[in-house]
Amino acid sequence: MIDGAMQPFALTLDKFLAHAAKWRPTSEVITAREDGGIDRIGYADLKVRCQRVSSALARLGVGLGDRVATLAWNTQAHLEAWYGIMGMGAVCHTLNPRLTADHLAAMVARSEAGILVVSADLIALARQIAERVPHALRLLVIDGPATADDSALDALIDGAGDRFPWGGFDETAPCGLCFTSGTTGAPKGVTYTHRSSFLHTLRALQVDVMAISGADSVLAVVPMFHANAWGLPFAAPAVGAKLVLPGRHVDGASLVRLIRAEAVTVAVGVPTVWLGLLEHLEAEGGEVPSLKRIIVGGAPMPPALMARLEERLGVIVQTSWGMTELSPSGVVASAGDPKRSAAQSGRPAVGVDLMVADAEGRRLPEQRTMEGHLHVRGAAVVERYFGETAPVTDAEGWFATGDLARIDEAGNLSITGRVKDLIKSGGEWINPAEIEAVVSALPQVSLAAVIGRADEKWGERPILLVEMREALSDAALLAPLKGRVANWWIPDQVVRLESMPLAATGKIDKLRLRAQYSTDGPT
Repeated sequence: MIDGAMQPFALTLDKFLAHAAKWRPTSEVITAREDGGIDRIGYADLKVRCQRVSSALARLGVGLGDRVATLAWNTQAHLEAWYGIMGMGAVCHTLNPRLTADHLAAMVARSEAGILVVSADLIALARQIAERVPHALRLLVIDGPATADDSALDALIDGAGDRFPWGGFDETAPCGLCFTSGTTGAPKGVTYTHRSSFLHTLRALQVDVMAISGADSVLAVVPMFHANAWGLPFAAPAVGAKLVLPGRHVDGASLVRLIRAEAVTVAVGVPTVWLGLLEHLEAEGGEVPSLKRIIVGGAPMPPALMARLEERLGVIVQTSWGMTELSPSGVVASAGDPKRSAAQSGRPAVGVDLMVADAEGRRLPEQRTMEGHLHVRGAAVVERYFGETAPVTDAEGWFATGDLARIDEAGNLSITGRVKDLIKSGGEWINPAEIEAVVSALPQVSLAAVIGRADEKWGERPILLVEMREALSDAALLAPLKGRVANWWIPDQVVRLESMPLAATGKIDKLRLRAQYSTDGPT
């Protein structure tokens, strides 16, 4: 007997845009321009331009598996580069423009990208990168005029054919490369495949995850240079949703204008972005009536901020947890869960699994309510880092995230700390995340961080660094900790910062805080 069979259908990312172009041709991608104007393009026309990018790159010698770097903001032109690179089977290596030229050059040297697609306002940084890499790096300029020494990508695609064939390669081929943020250590390269990102997209679209539909207008504030922009450039065309790209400016005033102008229903970004939006509305007044949901991730959500957003804006805030190594989404809180909280990140959807273990990686006998080291496995979880041969997973495929976590009886994940953030005082461990959660819940506090400072007697002692909304004494800041954490966990000192240093992804930059405050430095 000969079994039946199903058609081969490679899970490659070009199919998302091809689907949108055919079935949602006039649904739009919106870009906020530097001059305050708006660029609009339908998915059908966008696909033509993206295929012309592929043609232009092919003429420059780019082939299957070659890395092409991008250094750009969230714009239509950057999206065209994404699909143009990935659709032809090359690898899109996104670079974070808020990092130093030395750091970025080291990444490009490792990826061996020969072309860098760069926003016009980042040309100076791009040239510094080119000067530091050991191989030739050609610059292709987008979102502005090119100089005599560089090429404008627009000029190249205007003369390129629009029928460049997409696909035709294996779904396990690499499509993207992103280096970890490096907020706690040296960055490592994570390679995404077409299959992993395709499956990640299907998971994100589920009702209990991001729940994006063709009726939505989705504002992607999360940067396209970081961890696939949480998958939104794939998810939006997959369902034909309007995709709203803010360009370079993500301050509160700019986002409010864009949300109102484009009737944004879903907005996605790190907590500090929504703090800026909220403070603008509180200062200037007005509403954003179209906005229904905000999805946050990338950093812990302060409970007070979540409460303010939901009360002031009338929106549902969905917390999430993920990391670059997870493509990046791990879990997202369901919008329909009445027990949502800032402390909980949600349940995993099909395609990702969680496990809590002891410090040696041994599975804890009780997987509910016990704090342990969080491990993950699934279709969009890293197996090995770029340029390395040894896997970073164990024999059963589990990847150690470096997070401490607890899973409640209902299956909701709560991140309780980072292993690298732990402070050892007098031979015992202090978890900064527990202290930060208590202090961040105070309505007078905008942002809070706890780090260890060298201590002659105890080895390390915790200090609290805060960015305040309103005045509050040190005693009042520390008082809520009594009875909530051990007395010896309470920080010895409070340091008030005019502005909390943030890493390029919006997380509090603890590397910088440790460099400045972990010894007897500024106070």
